[in-house]
Amino acid sequence: MCSLLLGTRNPGKIHEIKLIIGDVDLELRSLQEFDGVDVAEENADTFVENAIAKAQFYARATGMLALADDSGLEVEALGGAPGVLSARYAGEHATDADRRGLLLSELSKTGNENRRARFVCAIAIAEADGQVLNISEGICEGSITFAPRGELGFGYDPLFVPDGYDQTFGELSDDIKNRISHRARALTKVRAFLKSEF
Repeated sequence: MCSLLLGTRNPGKIHEIKLIIGDVDLELRSLQEFDGVDVAEENADTFVENAIAKAQFYARATGMLALADDSGLEVEALGGAPGVLSARYAGEHATDADRRGLLLSELSKTGNENRRARFVCAIAIAEADGQVLNISEGICEGSITFAPRGELGFGYDPLFVPDGYDQTFGELSDDIKNRISHRARALTKVRAFLKSEF
């Protein structure tokens, strides 16, 4: 059986990815199994460019077919920030709580009542020679709460209420989140691609 490397060490992401594409005819492996592989740089201006760069980097580093995503939160009142800097918004070694705290602080400084936001996800799959086989994107529209709610998910999930719901991603079950989230929407397209190719 062919293997697919999931280009992340984030346990939350690995869990989400496996839940959605776990039934494809590929052995899913993660970067947690590869201690010697460096972390890919994410210095592009778009989610798609970062996803491609990461997929190519991990595919070349391991000699495996690799999947990598780049995702983040875009808040209207902050001009689309934190955007591609979502994971590094509060500094390199900040915690999820640090990032959430900074986001709420920056949002309160704007004096803007607009709480609209969206989660964006781009996923790329690359072969060991760096050839990109597939790019999929997903978006989930919603709004930002005034304080974190819920213990589920990771990152900005406890601050984000998706349209059509009253609960944050930090409160919604995996079952619901894995149908409506930005990553779920991108991964559903990835799953269809993998099923057709493998």
